[in-house]
Amino acid sequence: MIDAEKLHKLFDENPDKSVIGFEGRCHDCGRDVKVDVSLVPEGFMILGGAVYEPQPELYFTKCDTCYKKNPTLTNFQKCEVYSRVVGYLRPVSQWNEGKQAEFQNRKTFDIAK
Repeated sequence: MIDAEKLHKLFDENPDKSVIGFEGRCHDCGRDVKVDVSLVPEGFMILGGAVYEPQPELYFTKCDTCYKKNPTLTNFQKCEVYSRVVGYLRPVSQWNEGKQAEFQNRKTFDIAK
């Protein structure tokens, strides 16, 4: 569910914030959800539901009711990323570990700069 490392990174990147909020629709029932995560001495305090894959602009939320029924995130489709390797377009998920690590280190070229 929540990756503690990613949450720690979010708090490190935003030292002025004591609470980080995630807003969206419940993945299961579609109701509006606001999940607040705060850093406490024991770890994290999460109120309002659950957050999956907590990254800026990339996360799924569940309301408390749906989380209590089933805490597992189901019925979603990961995005298939294709890129060129040795002249062929292939899904990155099918590359070997070395090429996948190399792909993660790539930087996007911004022509405007």
